[in-house]
Amino acid sequence: MNQRLYQLFLLNLCLQIFDGVATYEGVRLHWSEGNPLLLNIMPYLGLGTTLLLFKAKACGFLLVLRRLDARPFVCESMIVLAAVYVFFSFIPWMTRLLSLVAV
Repeated sequence: MNQRLYQLFLLNLCLQIFDGVATYEGVRLHWSEGNPLLLNIMPYLGLGTTLLLFKAKACGFLLVLRRLDARPFVCESMIVLAAVYVFFSFIPWMTRLLSLVAV
């Protein structure tokens, strides 16, 4: 397997885990969830179940991408996914969580 693809796969898995834990803790602290799909399903399935299902699906798709390592644009797709999660999950959650420390 391509070493770069493996590292991108692990980075994306870590970002998914971070997003799930940060979302769980953030919603428990009464902060709003930014994803309207998750927000609408949480009342029916509960916070933990909703996050587990959606994160399992996301990790499953990452696994499928990793298994397609010989195909074109797989590494590029992993880079785009990581960038999206850094800008739309990691940075906003870290900003919010670090604001608690600054108080």
